[in-house]
Amino acid sequence: MLHLYTIQFKFPNNGKVNFQVAAIVTQPPSARDRGRKVRPSPVAEHALERGFPSDLIFTPLKAGEEIFISNFTALEPELCITAAYGNILPTKFLQIPPLGTVNIHPSLLPLYRGAAPVQRALQDGVKETGVSVAYTVRQLDAGPVIACEGVEIDDQVKAPELLELLFVQGSKLLIRELPSIFDGSARVKAQAQDDKKATLAPKINPEESWLSFDEEAKILHNKVRAFAGWPGTRAKVRVFDPKSGQHSILELKIITTRVFGGNVAQGAEADDVLFSKGSLVFPCGEGTSLEVLELQLPGKKAVYAAAFWNGLRGQKLKKL
Repeated sequence: MLHLYTIQFKFPNNGKVNFQVAAIVTQPPSARDRGRKVRPSPVAEHALERGFPSDLIFTPLKAGEEIFISNFTALEPELCITAAYGNILPTKFLQIPPLGTVNIHPSLLPLYRGAAPVQRALQDGVKETGVSVAYTVRQLDAGPVIACEGVEIDDQVKAPELLELLFVQGSKLLIRELPSIFDGSARVKAQAQDDKKATLAPKINPEESWLSFDEEAKILHNKVRAFAGWPGTRAKVRVFDPKSGQHSILELKIITTRVFGGNVAQGAEADDVLFSKGSLVFPCGEGTSLEVLELQLPGKKAVYAAAFWNGLRGQKLKKL
């Protein structure tokens, strides 16, 4: 989602920095939710609900559109702030605000530059991430870092909640740094990134969402956490009816998991999915197992593993 704010500053007599949001740039209206009704982006809705003037909410398809650039320049913004923009801003845009453009990026730069820093960090199973406030340059997420803060993460946190946490923290960090950005001292103290230490966080492709149980359980668990929200993680399983001998293939959305720490029941076949203490236990690579605690069938509501298992009515479940 695109968030881009333009800010104007004034110094009142008390020496404190006051600022006003001069304009908001966000995604164009789109069809969302079940009714597929065309609605403004969540950012635009939030602004309109709080009385922000609709004529100061811009929704260009691209930040380089000539009409947008012209109207934007006319506002004479002093500073632009971006968060979750996801695209490289053109030079003609970056040249507009005299104080530059500053980005809130949810990683400890130069780590995880790109469109999916939180998701890729969780997918890698990192124990610490963070948020950075950095100047925007033409190279992706490569500008000097004004400030950053680290965050320790546990092995159950999912991408949506971590993303929200980091942007809340990043917003506070930005507010704290605004005086230095305005008086120019941020330019002096900002640290250039070491490109040799940079890692990339490329955009997620929905085809990545499939789980392969040939991989270790920890890898699969981290992927479930990383892809939670969108695009989610999917797996195909085989349902076998011992009475009729018939079988069918089910596609499941895997919502909540953890790495299984117990022992697999004796006598189980290598591809058997078992039920243990409220969880479906999938055999995985390297002798590991993954517990699935919450899952969803296409077109159905998410359910806990126990409800799904009861719905099988004695049929066996096997991994593919």
